[in-house]
Amino acid sequence: MGMFEKLGEYAFLACIMMAVVAGIASGVGDFSSAWIALVLVVLGVVVGFTTITEKEATPFLLAAIALTVASSGGWFLIINEAVAKLGTVMNSVLFNIASFVAPAAIILATKMVYELARKK
Repeated sequence: MGMFEKLGEYAFLACIMMAVVAGIASGVGDFSSAWIALVLVVLGVVVGFTTITEKEATPFLLAAIALTVASSGGWFLIINEAVAKLGTVMNSVLFNIASFVAPAAIILATKMVYELARKK
């Protein structure tokens, strides 16, 4: 495994941990996550360029679509009626993960379109 693949793997793990911690912090308190979102996007670009192989492209893009759709709905806010702020925390975590996955998906989808166009 090359240096770039290892870097992408570490970036992926760091992003997941950061997304969870920042989601909890912004869901519970008045924590502004603008800088966290920027870091997640930058690390998503790193992962998009280094980690995902051609074999993993289709499952990754499918998962990215599911995460993007799920994060856009605010589906977990109803849980706040049962447990205060739990739904907000879950939505924040999901949104942060989608913020990380979306740039990687854009890069990967662009690579795939290029490869498809090049083969013709």
